Amino acid sequence: MTSSYWSPVVRDLAPYVPGEQPRGLDIVKLNTNENPYPPSPRVLEAVRAAADERLRLYPPPEADDLKAVIAAHHGLEIDQVFVGNGSDEVLAHAFFALLNHGRPLLFPDLTYSFYPVYCRLYGIPWREVPLTADYAIDIADYRGDIGGIVIANPNAPTGRALPVSDIEALLASHPGVVVLVDEAYVDFGADSAIGLIARHPNLLVVQTLSKSRALAGLRVGFAAGHRELIEALDRVKNSFNSYPLDRPAIAGAIAAFADEGYFQTQRRRIIASREALVAALSGLGFEVLPSAANFLFARHPQRDGGTLFQALRGQGVLVRHFDRLRTHQFLRITVGTEAQNARLLEVLETLLTEA
Repeated sequence: MTSSYWSPVVRDLAPYVPGEQPRGLDIVKLNTNENPYPPSPRVLEAVRAAADERLRLYPPPEADDLKAVIAAHHGLEIDQVFVGNGSDEVLAHAFFALLNHGRPLLFPDLTYSFYPVYCRLYGIPWREVPLTADYAIDIADYRGDIGGIVIANPNAPTGRALPVSDIEALLASHPGVVVLVDEAYVDFGADSAIGLIARHPNLLVVQTLSKSRALAGLRVGFAAGHRELIEALDRVKNSFNSYPLDRPAIAGAIAAFADEGYFQTQRRRIIASREALVAALSGLGFEVLPSAANFLFARHPQRDGGTLFQALRGQGVLVRHFDRLRTHQFLRITVGTEAQNARLLEVLETLLTEA
């Protein structure tokens, strides 16, 4: 359906399609990479405290208190940090402000599917670089006259991670363009590239509090980089929305960083559950790609991925299926609670036995 009122850009857009968000309670929801555990009790207390009569006032436009906390956590200066409504908004501003140069933007052919959406929205030419046969990123494939590079590390939906040495080699070989590293899942097993910022002014690192800090419902993301890159993001942000983060979100995010012990405990718990799930799926005959994220990318050599996806859904277990040439046999499975993972394995074992 189209409308005569739509602009040509809107008519040609193919929007990002998020994972299904069911309303029912009797669902094992392993399809959107959410944290299976609640945020820190300190976060809930801070959010409640922030929801007072001050809601009639605009929030601090630059969220400087939160920026200062993030900067201190990562050994940066406050003017090296940018914050926004989840990493998706931060990424959108970065595509517009730093990656729109009329030359192709490079990113993997199998990665976060919002990247081509941003390119279409802003009229950015792009080129998808094929992953290797084992679904890894080979930085030697990123070359030519380009306008920038975007790498999700760990990559999604594969979960595979690059070492920081590869990121640094990529930065060194392309000093004239911005290399954006999307670290939405970095806390689950990869090494952050933030430590490279001092040596590489072309590096922008984007992170989110939605995954490892369990704040998907608050929508807080940030970018870290050279001051010149951050200034460009601020210019774009202040041309769209000068008050991006609300008071409860700022308060909750600050509290999440303050409770480092809770963060580390829950992070290690998810990593342990992931490794146990890898072993169990392998025991059922699945091929599971190496993952440094809070999800797994797995396929069974004797069962069609789409058929398994639908069968699981019929049993109230939601996972993600990407019906593309190189991914249609895979399921992307979020690491859930111990009980959720056990239910997934129980249903899979029954389905495979029946087959």
